[in-house]
Amino acid sequence: MKIAVTGSIATDHLMHFPGRFADQLIADQLDKVSLSFLVDDLVIRRGGVAPNIAFGLGKLGLRPVLLGAVGADFADYRSWLERHNVDCDSVHVSEIAHTARFVCTTDDDLCQVASFYAGAMSEARNIELQPVFDRVGGLDLILIGANDPVAMVRHSQECRDRGYRFVADPSQQLARMPGEDVLQLIDGAEYLMTNEYERSLLEQKTGLSSDDVLDRVKIRVTTLGKNGVEITGKGLERIHVPVAREVQAYDPTGVGDGFRAGFFAGLSWGLDLRSSAQVGCLVATLVLETVGTQEYDIETDGFLKRLAESYGDAAAAAVRPHLTPAA
Repeated sequence: MKIAVTGSIATDHLMHFPGRFADQLIADQLDKVSLSFLVDDLVIRRGGVAPNIAFGLGKLGLRPVLLGAVGADFADYRSWLERHNVDCDSVHVSEIAHTARFVCTTDDDLCQVASFYAGAMSEARNIELQPVFDRVGGLDLILIGANDPVAMVRHSQECRDRGYRFVADPSQQLARMPGEDVLQLIDGAEYLMTNEYERSLLEQKTGLSSDDVLDRVKIRVTTLGKNGVEITGKGLERIHVPVAREVQAYDPTGVGDGFRAGFFAGLSWGLDLRSSAQVGCLVATLVLETVGTQEYDIETDGFLKRLAESYGDAAAAAVRPHLTPAA
């Protein structure tokens, strides 16, 4: 299965302030605040929903096509992704803007001061899917992840116009998009991906009931945090898959992207929905156990062992033929 993943591409610049922001703020001077915090740590991590998902697909042996908009500063990030089997040849490079960037400082109380620079992401609306489809000899599925909202709506409309199968995955952009745009995004989707809160927000914004949503999409996949994942569809008996067993949780950032990578890898291998969700849950757990969204590894024997421990020997046996020692 050839999969294209569209969405935000960004880097995270994370700093630590050895103190408390609250101690530096004067209550009656907040309208004049002008502060500089001397930090003692800086970590730069690769991020953005599209490369997070594409990285996971690449680790599982697929070669996904990454679609999004970046700046000229993307070169190092591109090299990293290409080394992990991600096709970056259709990424749009802006001539004027930098790659999107999240800059965040956290204090000793875990309070945060942050800024998000969208940068080149706004140019994602200029990306057309058909040239990508033609370049790679067809696409079986296009995942439309959180991105410039105009780009998201454009991509879903092009998928409907050209008959491309697509995944609607609005994620954090649901808070920004009006109901009519959400309707345009999801209408006709093969899969609709949300977490539990986003499911309720989507229904509130669109005025649709759960049944109404299933009249517009084929399969609805809802991640439930520590309670696993639920899959529903018209004429489909509800599927619930619990989370995979974890060793030690470190950082939840990117867990949902890891699930998507595993889930769609499973489907590309021809697994059923339940088995694919099990793979997704295990990849999500690997992300949870590492700091950073693309710092985990997938070692075949260890992956299969943990899959068996979480879901049984049959689950591991179904996946074994699709993994190689190099995965």
